[in-house]
Amino acid sequence: MIMAQGLYRALKALNPAGVIDVLAPAWSAGILARMVEVRRVIPMPIGHGRFGWAERRALGQSLRGQYDRAIVLPNSWKSALVPWFARIPQRTGFVGEFRYGLLNNARRLDKAAVPRLVDRYRLLAGGDTAPQDPCLTVDAVAQQATLARLGLSLDKPVLALCPGAEYGPAKRWPAAYYAAVARAKQAQGWQVWLFGSAMDAAVTAEINTLAAGQCVDLAGQTALTEVVDLLAVARCVVSNDSGLMHLAAAVDAPLIALYGSSDPSYTPPLSDRARVLSLNLSCAPCFKRECPLGHLDCLQQIKPERVIAEMDTLTAYV
Repeated sequence: MIMAQGLYRALKALNPAGVIDVLAPAWSAGILARMVEVRRVIPMPIGHGRFGWAERRALGQSLRGQYDRAIVLPNSWKSALVPWFARIPQRTGFVGEFRYGLLNNARRLDKAAVPRLVDRYRLLAGGDTAPQDPCLTVDAVAQQATLARLGLSLDKPVLALCPGAEYGPAKRWPAAYYAAVARAKQAQGWQVWLFGSAMDAAVTAEINTLAAGQCVDLAGQTALTEVVDLLAVARCVVSNDSGLMHLAAAVDAPLIALYGSSDPSYTPPLSDRARVLSLNLSCAPCFKRECPLGHLDCLQQIKPERVIAEMDTLTAYV
């Protein structure tokens, strides 16, 4: 969803008066609300993995006559059905699963020539536009309300740790390493906030235990919009390759991004204040959920001392 903002910004550059609505899962509405290019979100009523022919047809029919162009980002056949049922005149997307007919402006993609996902999406705008990194707005009033609700203060520099990665263990830097970074920065007078969903509660609890219970564990306590506002106040963020990493980049927080099984050339953090740590081992990127070799060296060999040194350099003038 963050990568898609590059497309929205390109569309606005080509047609400032154009109106952009986004059909997306309801959970993403909070992120889209922080993109100034988006007018409204149309909640997608069909969960991931479901075909839902009748529901897609009904949704498409309800949208008839409202749009003159649709851009389909997923490559699946079923994802192109709603614009087709809506009879939107121009339906653009990559060829994907042989979607000729469903798309009447199908494009072929040279993946080698365009390695970054954000640039692939931007190509679908057409025209010639300069790349623009994602940029989420921060709501200062909501930010203060969230700080008050959670009992947080900004009297000390904030280190935000994002140790989750829904994809799987092969994208997760060890909890003990996160705890080592937390202890080092706490000794320097920083406070440490742990971010994640309820599914990350076990790992944030482990980190907090290893850090003598001195962290603020926010796992499962924040909505996405609140996370956006809170990451914006961090002096530094350390994160696995995850959605929270991209949120941190989109609010221009100083960021250390840790890559294991995934590829930083495909979905890097899009910020001048982000530093990517990847060992570029011969076995990586493997894109596996779990290390097929059983050692997870791509992350195990990124030691806490290296991350701390990168943080010190990155935040020296912040």
